[in-house]
Amino acid sequence: MSSALKEFTPKADVPFYQATGHEEQLFETAWQRKLPLLLKGPTGCGKTRFVSHMAAKLGVPLYTVSCHDDLTAADLTGRYLIKGGETVWVDGPLTRAVRHGGICYLDEVVEARKDVTVVLHPLTDDRRLLPLDRTGELLEAPDNFMLVVSYNPGYQNLLKQLKPSTRQRFLAAEFDFPDARTETDILMRETGIDHDAAEILVRIAGAIRNLAGVDLEEAASTRLLIYCATLLKAGVSFDDAVKAAIVEPLSDDADIKAGLHEAIGIIRG
Repeated sequence: MSSALKEFTPKADVPFYQATGHEEQLFETAWQRKLPLLLKGPTGCGKTRFVSHMAAKLGVPLYTVSCHDDLTAADLTGRYLIKGGETVWVDGPLTRAVRHGGICYLDEVVEARKDVTVVLHPLTDDRRLLPLDRTGELLEAPDNFMLVVSYNPGYQNLLKQLKPSTRQRFLAAEFDFPDARTETDILMRETGIDHDAAEILVRIAGAIRNLAGVDLEEAASTRLLIYCATLLKAGVSFDDAVKAAIVEPLSDDADIKAGLHEAIGIIRG
């Protein structure tokens, strides 16, 4: 184990995450070897929870950034702001992680503007540097810094995709929805619902996922199933819970929603 890992004690309140393969070992090895990591997978399959789990397990700060169309490099690195009549430099989340150590996680990185990836490049090779042109600083990432990014390949198009030259700067791990038994266990663990109710929700999700990419843009995620199970546990009726947590979030089209309700009714029996 590297000296960087020895400096941190795992926290007692590690967020629950059910591993489905060797992703934890890959993450720890990337952390030890100071390598950046790219997580690929559909929305709501557990990528963000996995990063939170690993950050807590390693005992390091986590700086999470939800990327969007207007996110610029300055949002990550920092900018000058006026405070109390004075102009002061304020670090962005990426700079704080590099300056003080920790994991910087850029969720859905392809949504950010192109200048963001330019800033990341010096941090994703053996230099591990962050140049701050505005302040004239050149920060060298400490041993306990790690860069993690994620995106949903299903949303890629010609305007929003990672260039091969960027992808090849990262180790990569592909995520997907858990198998039925694991997903059932996750719902029971996360919400406290009984096995039969969890199993029905997982069967519903499986049927809907077969429609994703044909009639639906998105599949029913594990996150949505947890929401639905939470409503059921709180005493909300099955029909109302499924409508609020699964059907309505997946589509606005009346015909598609009617089809989903019909399919769910058949599965429920």
